[in-house]
Amino acid sequence: MPIYRCNQCGFVCEDSQTPVHTQTPCGRCGSPSTVYGTVFFVEELVKRLASVTRDYKALQAQQVVAPAAAAATAPATAATPTSVPRKLDAAPQIDDGEPHTVLAQWFSQKNIEVRIDPSAADTSGFFDEAAMQLGNTYELFADLLDRVRYAYRKSYTNVNLELGKLSQKDGQAITKFCRTLYEHTFFSRYHFQRPEKIARLSLQTAPAVRQFFEGGWLEWYALMQVLTLKDDKRNAVSYARNVKVVFPNEDLHELDVVCLPTGQMPICIECKSGEFRREIDKYLRLSKRLGVGKERFIVCSTDLTEEQAQGLTAMYDLSFVNLQTLKKHLQKII
Repeated sequence: MPIYRCNQCGFVCEDSQTPVHTQTPCGRCGSPSTVYGTVFFVEELVKRLASVTRDYKALQAQQVVAPAAAAATAPATAATPTSVPRKLDAAPQIDDGEPHTVLAQWFSQKNIEVRIDPSAADTSGFFDEAAMQLGNTYELFADLLDRVRYAYRKSYTNVNLELGKLSQKDGQAITKFCRTLYEHTFFSRYHFQRPEKIARLSLQTAPAVRQFFEGGWLEWYALMQVLTLKDDKRNAVSYARNVKVVFPNEDLHELDVVCLPTGQMPICIECKSGEFRREIDKYLRLSKRLGVGKERFIVCSTDLTEEQAQGLTAMYDLSFVNLQTLKKHLQKII
């Protein structure tokens, strides 16, 4: 039987009335929730459980080895205290299997308040898959993204893509992707007029979908690059998206993607699908306050050539990358 899980309140419910891949109001809080087939839902849960369990065991093993090594080198005459205050730079302890737990502990140890919404990195939906397709074939889909973003800004409800001037291969790839986005509810309607070679799209009003097209897709793409490398290297990584941090002086900032590989410092990735130059000073201050270093504070921009990214990296204590060089840079530091 079809099933949905509300990303707002976590409510899980079977729903035999709503078609699969469409949305229905949550039975508890009323938020729009996407209905999935049971087999797909369970498969995604199993994959996520396996990934979280692997990360948990790796991080847990690290916590066991570190105290044991410390104990072996301690003076024999040292008394064993009944309770020891945790040092600010002590290794984070594992409390549960949530992927952001260790990351949150790192911020806490730095006296930085952190606000994390677990649903922002929930890969059980289709945001991650759509983002990977967009990022891996950005040159082909860039016009589609621009047209959809423009329509949202102007409060238009429809987008028409004229594909007649494209090659047959490119036109077919775009129509296939548009249909996939429609099936996964990114568009409310999709129709391809074959004689005129026009794809007609009706936009969704759901805030999450609009945010995805207005730049959230790049954050998802960056996060998935991190998770792909994590699996390839079998390295445990604590991670989160849309992380809000509050410094002791109450300065509030948001970080697009943050991850913490085992035994390393955090990696911050700021994702820009538009203008970013006015933000450089802010990124420099954030990098210094967090103490993460040049290689680990990354600005990923869709508008940069590889040569421009290299030039900016040479100018500032930040690492600039584009879609093609992000993974290469992450491979060096994870």
